[in-house]
Amino acid sequence: MSASSTVVTGGAGFIGSHLVDDLIESGDSVMVVDDLSSGDRGRVNPRATLEVVDITDRRRLDGAIDAAQPSVIFHLAAQSSVTRSVADPQRDCEVNVQGTLNLLEAATRHRAAVVFTSTGGALYGSRATLPTPEHAIPAPISPYGASKWAGEAYVATWREATDLPHAICRLGNVYGPRQSPHGEAGVVAILSNHLWQGEAPTLYGFGRATRDYIHVRDVSEALRAAAGTATTVNVATGVATDVRSIFDALQDAAGTALTPVLEPLRAGELEHSCMDPARALKELGWRAAVDLDEGLRTTFRALTAEFTSEDPVTHARPVG
Repeated sequence: MSASSTVVTGGAGFIGSHLVDDLIESGDSVMVVDDLSSGDRGRVNPRATLEVVDITDRRRLDGAIDAAQPSVIFHLAAQSSVTRSVADPQRDCEVNVQGTLNLLEAATRHRAAVVFTSTGGALYGSRATLPTPEHAIPAPISPYGASKWAGEAYVATWREATDLPHAICRLGNVYGPRQSPHGEAGVVAILSNHLWQGEAPTLYGFGRATRDYIHVRDVSEALRAAAGTATTVNVATGVATDVRSIFDALQDAAGTALTPVLEPLRAGELEHSCMDPARALKELGWRAAVDLDEGLRTTFRALTAEFTSEDPVTHARPVG
């Protein structure tokens, strides 16, 4: 790889694989670093190099980064499950804090700028003003939120200490093609999978919980815009949508008439989350472009095609 190459940790995952495709399309030489614990090698663009490495393994991570000699590192690898962080906070901390520190040390050796993907709702907590600006003091209510805040602190500290333009992007609730229906985080994929199977899903928070839903295509564009900028920005729409409305829109796309099961929120989950994206527009010239209704319709079609296909992954640009 050339000295101007790019590394994407977590590049075999949902968001990471879209980012890798866009980087490849723009002419970048890309190395993907992923332990495949939740990622899928089938999602990795064939023109990228895949190194199967756990970011907590400093020796192997150093070897991969040294081989790539990157100028930019997009750091998406993470333990991203709120409920799993509650069940195993030690592993959550190991991946999201120690793994991030390992990555920053490797980036420093190569004078590489880091773009760190953080979280919004889990970081800002339940008492933040909505939509929440970046200057709000974090008040996480789960180990996951705490570990992301700690990871941010290391990124910001290394930014000051090394004079490298590391960026922090706090993501809203991301949805789109390739999102896994297994687990807790991908509510659009989970609901789509239930509707595709004709099974009534469970809506936590009794369907009233709200999130700031943003399409993965918009997220990829924001991450690329943030590369080389020493900033912290929300990557979001600034619009709160309740999960019942998401379900209704997907059910309309599915043509079904199922009645969801309503349950209270699970441990560590927020009732409401919405972020102010004004700084991203001012500093990056970025704003979300994908309309939610159209994004949900096209995502449902893409996801159900993936559910029915033996080879669900394509590297075509998502529509919508």
